[in-house]
Amino acid sequence: MFPDAMNVIKISEPGAAEVLKPVRRPVPVPSHDQILIRIAYAGVNRPDVLQRMGAYAPPQGASDLPGLEASGEVVQVGAGVTRWRKGDKVTALLPGGGYAEYAVCHADHALEIPRGLSMREAACLPETAFTVWSNVVTRGGLQAGQRFLVHGGTSGIGMMAIQVATSLGARVWATAGSAAKCQAVESLGATAINYRDEDFVTRMQAEGGADLILDMVGGSYIPRNIKALADDGRLVQIAFLEGPKVELNFAQIMTRRLTLTGSTLRPQSDAAKAEIAEDLRERLWPLVSSSAVKVTIDSEFKLDEACNAHQRMESSQHIGKIVLKVCPD
Repeated sequence: MFPDAMNVIKISEPGAAEVLKPVRRPVPVPSHDQILIRIAYAGVNRPDVLQRMGAYAPPQGASDLPGLEASGEVVQVGAGVTRWRKGDKVTALLPGGGYAEYAVCHADHALEIPRGLSMREAACLPETAFTVWSNVVTRGGLQAGQRFLVHGGTSGIGMMAIQVATSLGARVWATAGSAAKCQAVESLGATAINYRDEDFVTRMQAEGGADLILDMVGGSYIPRNIKALADDGRLVQIAFLEGPKVELNFAQIMTRRLTLTGSTLRPQSDAAKAEIAEDLRERLWPLVSSSAVKVTIDSEFKLDEACNAHQRMESSQHIGKIVLKVCPD
């Protein structure tokens, strides 16, 4: 049996990392098509920081606690669930609630732990894998031989995108802001562009332009991304660290037949996320199990050290994923 109450980290009010406070909450009960997971590890992601700041509200009906991915053990299944049984080890995309000892999620948003991965590593997969696969492969349509540029190459998203694109046979470039970060992206098979020393627009134009760009910066990067694209190129926007508003001349988009698109993962329907999960199970999980796609962990913090984990995230010094140790076996 599991307890009635659990330790969680709540956002006491919008603000800096210090607003993350440990409290006790009732253990959630899975509803129809949901499973309850005893969390071993939880991934820390940029959307968690945005939610803490009051800029990324959870969807209606989701937990108000931060945390969008976790690994752990299924301890209870709701009505209608046939895929999972109590005792199964899973990694899962969560609608929220990962900064806790227990969390519920839709049964079809959980995946088996890839062969050879620890619970710690598996907790770092869902948010990045769902985001990268749906935007680079499905939405972006990246093909073998194409030129792919990803910004923020040493973020969790960036490192996953590099490896997915490389596995597809694309030629990959990634921006990074230090020698150590450039070395990290190059170790994954990308050509590094140190944005402090080199203009990525000039570099990509010299290479013939990018067929696909994955961007999470926005702001001033948007018109520069347009210039860095090859004719018939695609820009996929997944976040706006610099902001979502910019003045843009659409004449070049028309004359060069460019495609501008983008998405956010959290508001998508359960069915849409389940479809992405099936793609991951069939096409990405074998690459993870064979070590063709690896998880890079920057740092680990205890659950009650979530404040420090967010400070590490906001420092932008991390290379790879930040993880919270919750209830490991």
